Amino acid sequence: MSGTDRPTDIGPPESSAAGLPAVLASTRHARREMGLRRSLTSLLKVNQPDGFDCPGCAWPESPGRNHIEFCENGVKAVAEEATTKRVGAAFFAEHSVADLEQRDGHWLGQQGRLTTPVVKRPGDTHYRPVSWNEAIRVVADGLKALDSPDEAAFYTSGRTSNEAAFLYQLLARRFGTNNLPDCSNMCHESSGVALTETIGIGKGTVTLDDVEQADLLVIVGQNPGTNHPRMLSSLEAAKRRGGRIIAVNPLPEAGLIRFKNPQRARGLIGRGTELADLFLQVSLNGDLGLFQLLNQRLLERHDRGERVLDEDFIASSCEGFEAFADHVREQDPSRLLAASGLTSSEVDAALEMIVGARSMIVCWAMGITQHRNAVATIREVANLALMRGSIGRPGAGLCPVRGHSNVQGDRTMGIYEKPPPALLDALAAEFGFEPPRDDGRDTVDTIRGMRDGHVRAFVAMGGNFAEATPDTGVTEAALRRCDLTVHVSTKLNRSHAVTGATAVILPCRARTDRDEQDGVAQFVTVEDSMSVVHRTSGHLPPPAVDLPSEVEVVTRLAAAVMPDVGIDWDGFRRDNDRTRDVIERVIPGFEDFNERVREPGGFVLPNPPRDTRSFATPSGRARFSINHLDVIEVPPGSLLLQTLRSHDQYNTTIYGLDDRYRGISGGRRVVFVHPADLAELGIDDGATVDIVGSADGTERRAPRFRVVAYPLARHSCAAYFPETNVLVPLDSVAEGSQTPTSKSVVVRLEAPTPAATA
Repeated sequence: MSGTDRPTDIGPPESSAAGLPAVLASTRHARREMGLRRSLTSLLKVNQPDGFDCPGCAWPESPGRNHIEFCENGVKAVAEEATTKRVGAAFFAEHSVADLEQRDGHWLGQQGRLTTPVVKRPGDTHYRPVSWNEAIRVVADGLKALDSPDEAAFYTSGRTSNEAAFLYQLLARRFGTNNLPDCSNMCHESSGVALTETIGIGKGTVTLDDVEQADLLVIVGQNPGTNHPRMLSSLEAAKRRGGRIIAVNPLPEAGLIRFKNPQRARGLIGRGTELADLFLQVSLNGDLGLFQLLNQRLLERHDRGERVLDEDFIASSCEGFEAFADHVREQDPSRLLAASGLTSSEVDAALEMIVGARSMIVCWAMGITQHRNAVATIREVANLALMRGSIGRPGAGLCPVRGHSNVQGDRTMGIYEKPPPALLDALAAEFGFEPPRDDGRDTVDTIRGMRDGHVRAFVAMGGNFAEATPDTGVTEAALRRCDLTVHVSTKLNRSHAVTGATAVILPCRARTDRDEQDGVAQFVTVEDSMSVVHRTSGHLPPPAVDLPSEVEVVTRLAAAVMPDVGIDWDGFRRDNDRTRDVIERVIPGFEDFNERVREPGGFVLPNPPRDTRSFATPSGRARFSINHLDVIEVPPGSLLLQTLRSHDQYNTTIYGLDDRYRGISGGRRVVFVHPADLAELGIDDGATVDIVGSADGTERRAPRFRVVAYPLARHSCAAYFPETNVLVPLDSVAEGSQTPTSKSVVVRLEAPTPAATA
């Protein structure tokens, strides 16, 4: 354990986000990593039509954007890529794999950009630099040595461009497998499943204009101040137009209390803008109870003759309403209220705001998607929207707020272990081969496959699989069982220290790097949370002259593995326009791709529920659903744990060791607990504890966390991932989506074991 894990200071949580502290933190971080000149040239290109898409979140850009279109955590994400630090041959000579394994994620990430391919062969203690030809050959030989294509898994992170993602899934399917796990499996898979079932598309249905024009925004299980900070500007715009906001969360989050817009004088030196009109501190995993109770009370008002439902929309465009309504009416309201953790008057206050709103948007993130009942909860949210007709009209809709800046685009490009037949048919017609038709492995099934010896080769396009996934001990042991592990990466992370018998790191260019092929400048594209596809092109010289782009890595590897399959891999490498021409023919909605994406701001993909109030379900109607309340039983002396991010991180990338908004400085091993729960448990604020889970009869322990008294919901606790991913059982997943239940883990707080203390 690194000495930097222990917090050096604990203070009160803040009650506002951004403002001057964000400006100062951004400036310090940028200058430290990039220097002044490099910072200025880079930050003025972020999210600009002629620049690069921020490698952080997927919040869309406003058409009327100004020259400063970034946030504090966007600056940190850019600085991670544009840093002047380098990791080369000398680093790998100095540091063994065993040494890297002892380092924490923050230290690894701070070493700089990777510049040379390296290989660790069986028996080696160190990675050894090799030529690019040798590195590609090692990977190709390992894949060709498999007994079956299904013994390989091809993982993808959400930062991969559309072009690289399309070619990557083509590589996997031409190789012969649908084993395409990706980060969506761990984050928003529950959203995709629930929305596809209810409205016929696994994406949100709103635009940026809708958000800013909504009468009411319900923000559920989300912390935009840290995870999607530019969303705060849109919420502020909605407030200025008279919109109202309900925040639903077990923790009070500074970004939903007050926003100090750093681009406005009022934000820098004034009080800023109060955002949430109502804060509902729901119990952890109490959201299904809340939304079912809201729907029940809405139906009660309808039954009394009040015009609170959009009856015309329900009759013309929906199915299953009567069965849904009968089910909800039959539920015990006291049980629903107890599950929500709220008071009856709080629920009534929210209902009044919902009934009084002409247009409503419900936004959510991983606070909703990573529970056992996540799919049911999102379907219940959709029930509310359908009852109110809050879909397919201005200022209304459903808005799952995605994480990485192209995680939605990856899925659009075919990164999916359960490919739709239409995609496979289109690939067959375009490339003249029969793609595999059986479902492949998602993230959880890939870990099981490696653990059980069925997956022998693991290839990752970006990401930090070992730390992003659940059940850390099981996952790391599974990776070590592989014959081959391969990581296409820009920087070091812990996954590079958790190796198969043969391990390869292939460094690549990042969003901020220029890409030229045969002297011609290239660009790639991404899709944001609201289905806008636009271009992104770097401006900095890459860290090494021979550093390939993601597209080049994929095509060179594909050509080495499958040189005689009739696919012009080298043509795709040399010209991204050629890849976009093929995407146009294979993926619906990309007509005239090369022409439209060259227009400022790009183009918006079709979205039938939003565009025409039509639904690609078997009946052509939106579906009401019946969802059964399932309350997690927490034994006496235990708490329900949710994992969460610090303000100084993005997913598993650790920018620093502070969480300014929650009052934490200098460390990450903290566990937040309500003061009343601490009193009941007999634990002092500031005590050191182990967090222990014992699901499925297996004890899992995260050692030596400092207890922090915090005003979160009762009978729960919260701690940062990836440090607490060890506590999330591999087989504890959301019903219907198999997303790990990282937001609802039953744990105990115990005195540290002697081994942990030592």
